[in-house]
Amino acid sequence: MRDETSMSMGPEHGMGSSSTPVSPNQNLRVNKIFVGPYGLRAGWRLAIFGVVLVVLAFVLRMVARALGAKQGAPPTSLVPAQLIGSEATIFLVVYLASWIMAKIEKRKLAQYGLPLKQAFRKDFWLGLLWGFLATSVGLGAILLLHGVQVTRGTIHGKEIWASTAAWAVTFLLVGLSEEYSFRGYVQFTLTTGIGFWPAAIVLSALFGWVHAGNPGENVFGELSVVCFGLLFCLFLRRTGNLWWPVGFHMGYDWGQTFFYGVPDSGLLPYHNFLASSFNGPRWLTGGTVGPEASIFTPITLAIVAILFSRMYRENRYRTVPMSAERAGGERDACGSTIASPP
Repeated sequence: MRDETSMSMGPEHGMGSSSTPVSPNQNLRVNKIFVGPYGLRAGWRLAIFGVVLVVLAFVLRMVARALGAKQGAPPTSLVPAQLIGSEATIFLVVYLASWIMAKIEKRKLAQYGLPLKQAFRKDFWLGLLWGFLATSVGLGAILLLHGVQVTRGTIHGKEIWASTAAWAVTFLLVGLSEEYSFRGYVQFTLTTGIGFWPAAIVLSALFGWVHAGNPGENVFGELSVVCFGLLFCLFLRRTGNLWWPVGFHMGYDWGQTFFYGVPDSGLLPYHNFLASSFNGPRWLTGGTVGPEASIFTPITLAIVAILFSRMYRENRYRTVPMSAERAGGERDACGSTIASPP
């Protein structure tokens, strides 16, 4: 026979506090801290992702030190050999961390924005073309207002082809590393917590803040980087993956740095095909930062956004597969039923 009186007695009557029954409401409140409608809450998943990134980066640094690699000083110019190594490392770490999270969450890695079956297909090449045209239009507007002079570069013959290929590989890796870092797993997970566009705004602001560390960058250039981030999120939203923004990112950077030879975030180009010299007010030319800080950059990006939105009207970005949406939800790693976010 149970002694109901002794069960209600506190520690002062010789009973440990652990004997006090836990209210179901208390369990529910604690559970809500960790688990939401999408299973483990987005904030905790991002925290785990951050820990995985730190561990992988630490291991990679130890391996590099063991192999005798040395960390160089921050670059004052854009050189393919330097950028290829750093951007490939960033992409590798983020990709591995995303793969680990896919295993933990029992998702397909392709859900985080880079489906291999779509690699280097139509969306990538269209993005590449649009990116090159966008940088050409922006620089062309400055040229019409006599703010820039474009002349022949200093490389010739086989050196042109070698530099063309080197810069293409460089900016492909730049596009992959930056797009996957800011609009891959992080965008996916934050979307499940606060919705796509709030997540896009937060991460685009972070994208601009990170670029503030570039030598020679200023506030106008940083604002343009935020605009780039939002445009890339629009590409992701409408195409459903990152191959269009990766192509656009590559085409834009390759065009301005190698083809036209203009500064990028204050960093001077190296072995560029053409050479551009600026002469005019800072609002027009961007000053030492380059056209990125010109008034014509956000204008050009706005035009691209309008044209793109008219061509791609359907939102294809999803955090659950289509089959799961038709079935009314998806069971995640925590066993909770999830549905498509706003």
